[in-house]
Amino acid sequence: MILREEAGRPRQLCPAEGCGHVFYDNPLPVVAALVELEGQVVLARGRGWPAGMFGLITGFLERDEGPEQGVLRELKEELGLEGRVVSLIGVYPFAMRNELIVAYHVEARGEVALGDEIEEIKRIPPNKLRPWPMGTGLAVADWIARRTP
Repeated sequence: MILREEAGRPRQLCPAEGCGHVFYDNPLPVVAALVELEGQVVLARGRGWPAGMFGLITGFLERDEGPEQGVLRELKEELGLEGRVVSLIGVYPFAMRNELIVAYHVEARGEVALGDEIEEIKRIPPNKLRPWPMGTGLAVADWIARRTP
């Protein structure tokens, strides 16, 4: 690859004569659900995550899928739940993983049935929920701030 400065950023260019392809390394779109089930927030621990590390339900947006459709699909795949998007919480850059997170508050119904990607869940009363300093934790912080009078 050849590096070129473009718009103040280094870009990778295809070295083949006449190709001209520029690799932009754009962030991947990820959807995240702050899931509320029976008045509690559901946090999940993914397979292979360290003990005690929990987060929101997340997944990559698929081709030809809108973000609301994607977040409800992830809810079904990972927790076996049906849901309703209540609101958009916000959109958050996650530079560490080169992702752009689109986070929603989702009300869920049904019985939890863990999918292949989830090791365990925990349910937390909203007033006990504490955000973490990056990624989906920023959405949690915004959701908490909007709930506080």
